[in-house]
Amino acid sequence: MSFLKEIQRRRTFGIISHPDAGKTTLTEKLLLFGGAIQEAGAVKNNKIKKGATSDFMEIERQRGISVSTSVLAFNYKEKKINILDTPGHKDFAEDTFRTLTAVDSVIVVIDVAKGVEEQTEKLVAVCRMRNIPMIVFINKLDREGKDAFDLMDEVEQKLGLTVTPLSFPIGMGYDFQGIYNLWEQNINIFSGDSRKNIEETIAFSDVQSPELEKIIGPKPADRLREELELIDEVYPKFDRQDYLDGKLQPVFFGSALNNFGVRELLDCFVTIAPSPRPKDSETRLVDPTEEKMTGFVFKIHANMDPKHRDRLAFIKIVSGTFERNKPYYHVRQKKNLKFSSPNAFFAEKKEIVDISYPGDIVGLHDTGNFKIGDTLTEGEVMSFKGIPSFSPEHFRYINNADPMKAKQLDKGIDQLMDEGVAQLFTLEMNNRKVIGTVGALQYEVIQYRLEHEYGAKCTYENFPVHKACWVKPDDAKNDEFKEFKRIKQKFLAHDKYGQLVFLADSDFTIQMTQNKYPSVKLFFTSEFD
Repeated sequence: MSFLKEIQRRRTFGIISHPDAGKTTLTEKLLLFGGAIQEAGAVKNNKIKKGATSDFMEIERQRGISVSTSVLAFNYKEKKINILDTPGHKDFAEDTFRTLTAVDSVIVVIDVAKGVEEQTEKLVAVCRMRNIPMIVFINKLDREGKDAFDLMDEVEQKLGLTVTPLSFPIGMGYDFQGIYNLWEQNINIFSGDSRKNIEETIAFSDVQSPELEKIIGPKPADRLREELELIDEVYPKFDRQDYLDGKLQPVFFGSALNNFGVRELLDCFVTIAPSPRPKDSETRLVDPTEEKMTGFVFKIHANMDPKHRDRLAFIKIVSGTFERNKPYYHVRQKKNLKFSSPNAFFAEKKEIVDISYPGDIVGLHDTGNFKIGDTLTEGEVMSFKGIPSFSPEHFRYINNADPMKAKQLDKGIDQLMDEGVAQLFTLEMNNRKVIGTVGALQYEVIQYRLEHEYGAKCTYENFPVHKACWVKPDDAKNDEFKEFKRIKQKFLAHDKYGQLVFLADSDFTIQMTQNKYPSVKLFFTSEFD
């Protein structure tokens, strides 16, 4: 197959939502359609001991939440689909924001009863900022929920989207009978138990036909006709270009747990979703069809297999082909690296691949060469934009609880910080280590993983800091900067890469500091010009 054909058959997308809206369950069902797994397991359902395929960290199985982004791939209708299942929990939002730099489109999952929730708003805002094409999937239709039209209004108002339904529910909750698929003009009848089977659909091009009454009953049939008329009058016609430009968002309805409405979503998705798109670097726009390979690290995961202490750097291929055993240029370290076993992912299985194309996600075994945001090329000096570290909101001193294991603790902290789980700050005054996180739950994850993966124990102490500000003086030699360093020395630290950080105890302090030292610039992300 030619290089261009390979690019055109790739679909790389992320699934985002508020926790518990059913992201991981939807991912499972998509894999089921791709024939990638035989039986799907919901995150919370203890009856199915299997556990969801995409949640492979022990702590995720215990809590029933996803804490790190999983990468999964399967083939469907001659398309190669790469899914990035992101954590919904707000404490892990940073991982999700970074993942959004590696996707070409997004599916937003919304719970029919809860509607649009806070975390969904934040994530959709990031997608809108980057004009990422979005499809909305309204989930859990077999439960009582909000009216379909009210939900679409809420999506438009709260998320600032322009929607058009491509499937529509017949009844809801107790009265839920199925889905009318506007995209393909057919009806899918819900039998109530289809966890493993894939439902049959009935082609239905004319809703005026008396056959409709026979299938769903006279009242629901009248109601459906009225609703379809209303959709015709109120919502714009679907236009693929508007969708690709991020101006129009198609909506699908279904129940992921019951595997219902998922096929409609997937069939439409493979047809309309974009193949790999060009990506901006700091020097130029990189097109996927370029011959030379470029790619960037958007995630690092230590100990995919605790027995082997392996660390994987996840790379999104932006252009060209990535070949096994071929040397590539690591831009930040200014050196060439070769990879003898690049991995592709298939649920929990990893397989070694000889060649990968734009849009693919490749896992590279890493001995500490990579950090998030690193770029690999065939010699060109460039770096891709938009993978910053955010200012943490929680800070704690980290102490070693077992003096015999100091080395293991240092190694564990070092590797977990490279993953971007949290950020490490070392105080200038006394070299004490402070861990900053976006959410409090990460401290538990760090403690758990240090003990179970590195055999090190730690304790925490509160450290009253409000925000970390990266410091950039206009002139490092001037008196104002020296004065700033002398007065604030108690609150100065270095991040993992040696950048100077001011740990401020309140917004007021930040304000006062900026007024008093105007030539010392403070930033809330680590990526600044």
